[in-house]
Parts: sequence; structure tokens; C-alpha cells
Amino acid sequence: MESGKGKNKKNSSNLGAPQNFLIPLMLLHLRNWNSHGYELMEKITQFGVDSIDQGNFYRLLRKLEKDALVSSEWDTTTKGPAKRIYAITEAGERYLDMWAGSLSQYQTLLNNFFSVYNPFFTLNQSSPEKGEEDA
Repeated sequence: MESGKGKNKKNSSNLGAPQNFLIPLMLLHLRNWNSHGYELMEKITQFGVDSIDQGNFYRLLRKLEKDALVSSEWDTTTKGPAKRIYAITEAGERYLDMWAGSLSQYQTLLNNFFSVYNPFFTLNQSSPEKGEEDA
């Protein structure tokens, strides 16, 4: 069954990251450095998430702040309008640790799935070395 929602999106087998998966990605990036929302969105896109709805992204940031997983403060040191700088909190660190444990279990399940799905599938496929393609 298809819905009318996503008809304009490119036809691809890549379904993108589930929305809830954005939470650990946001917290992971904020664990390493405090960031403006736009910077954070760019880093997550560079991480491999194909597309992020900007409005939903900022709503999720506000929800994380309301849930005390991140904190923010206004940065007025740069030219132009003030921007919020987001940082992970202790509660956010604990939440991220919980996600890491869950993802580790999922990784085991996925590895088992692919070993049954295609016993010749290698998890760390690398591209052919230069020159091997022409041999």
C-alpha cells in the first residue's frame, strides 16, 4: 500500500534513518562538541543521514531540551542574529549510553540476519584496489 506522501522523493531502496535514530545521532555529535542547530544538522547529514526536515529537527532539539537531555544558551559573540548553542547534559550522556547498548544488540541481530540472508555477504566490504578493476 502506497501513500501519497513521498511521491516526489527519489525512488530509492534507502529508507533513511528512523526519526528516533536522530536522537542518539544528535547526542553523539553534541557529546564531542557544542554546536548551533544548523551545524549539528550538517554534521548529521555528513554522517550519512540523507535528508533531515529542518522544522522537525528544531522541534526535536526543543523536545530534547525540555526533557533535559540537552541544554542551550544564546551565542551573541558572532555577527548577525544570536544563535542557540546546544550541549549534551549528564542525562543526555546516560540516554546516549542506553542507546549505544541497544544498538550493540541490534548490530548482533543485523549481523546474524545478513549471515543467513547471504552467507557470502561480508560486513566490511571494501572497494577494489586501484588497478584490480582493470585486471
